[in-house]
Amino acid sequence: MEQSLVTLSNGLRLVFCPMPGVESVSIGVWVGVGGRHESDRQTGISHFIEHLLFKGTRTRSAVSISRAIEGRGGDFNAFTQEDATCYYVRMAARHGEIAFAILADMLGDPRFAEADVTSEREVIRDEILMYRDQPVQVAEDLLGELLWVGHPLGRPLAGRFDSLDRIGRNELFRFKKRGYVPRATVVALAGRIRPESWIRRVERSWSSLGSGPGLASAPIDDQVVQQRVGLAVREVEQTHLALGFRLFGRDDPRRFALKVLSVVLGENMSSRLFQVIRERHGLAYAIQSAVSHFSDTGSFVITAGVEPADLRRTLGLILRELRKMADQPVGCRELRRAQDYLTGQIRLGLESSGRRMNWAGETVMSYGRIVTPEAVIDRLEQVTPEAVQSVARDCLRPARASLAVVGPGLAEPLRGELDERLAVGLG
Repeated sequence: MEQSLVTLSNGLRLVFCPMPGVESVSIGVWVGVGGRHESDRQTGISHFIEHLLFKGTRTRSAVSISRAIEGRGGDFNAFTQEDATCYYVRMAARHGEIAFAILADMLGDPRFAEADVTSEREVIRDEILMYRDQPVQVAEDLLGELLWVGHPLGRPLAGRFDSLDRIGRNELFRFKKRGYVPRATVVALAGRIRPESWIRRVERSWSSLGSGPGLASAPIDDQVVQQRVGLAVREVEQTHLALGFRLFGRDDPRRFALKVLSVVLGENMSSRLFQVIRERHGLAYAIQSAVSHFSDTGSFVITAGVEPADLRRTLGLILRELRKMADQPVGCRELRRAQDYLTGQIRLGLESSGRRMNWAGETVMSYGRIVTPEAVIDRLEQVTPEAVQSVARDCLRPARASLAVVGPGLAEPLRGELDERLAVGLG
């Protein structure tokens, strides 16, 4: 059955993805509040609120919420992104109504007890410490700081110790009240559902929320500078690198060619970087690439972990493969394999109600409309070798590049050396 989008009288958008052949229902609530809506002193407040909404409501304790979902065989969670926060639950279809009631209660009537704020602040501090023990995460966080210097996109979503200590209950409450409004909210439902039975139920559940426009985010413009190389010393066994390129936003038509380029380079075991870095030279256990887009900017990122002595050699091989993408059109067979991989992954993922819910919620939140998998597949199929080469030439340039390196014994002179390697290798 076709997806459908309904905008309620209060501005909330409701998207349906009926799947008659499954026994589950997945419900996601997407709110247009994330890391890029925060001031520097508020860093991490969106993530803090996400945690607090699981601490109970005025009528349900945290443990009763967990038992109501998990005791019926379901699962639920949430995540905070740069431009949105999502709360979701997946259960057997016959329990869909109670699943939605719990989500609506969590978002609409959270307890926000002072004791919960105090205890959850300590939980998040432990979460930050956990990330600091993960050199891959440290490298990615450092890369964000380099790509968007001084901008909220370059700050850690989990927050910092100093900002956590400043944020109190009243500020959390005010931030949520301004951001968690119907006009900034998308509710996505996928699975065994009858859309007509859900519209009134959702409208009633959100009738008590405010009517404001939501929170504005800081734009990316020429005033947001970029730095080339960052080093972070950690006494770990490997050196981790994250090479990123600051790019265009999610509305740019080149995004389809860029996604194909990413698959050719590093998104699976057939990719060029995997074959060269791991299979041919044995320099890394894992190497991969990924694309991210926001409304007005984006990034293409390559990450790898290597022995410290192999950093320069590995970086040189990566840069050589990037230059090849810009200098030579990708072959037709390789292009076809990348396109088949992408379209196959989309189709396989959409057999799950959870993945369909995620697709629908993300696309409506990002584009304000339904973007069907078939439409994306069609655009990916139209990508040509020339389009991939063109986007490589546009994007894989020294002026767009930043490199974060995390590992043992990194001396300051290495910064200048790596800066020069990037300029020469990509120039």
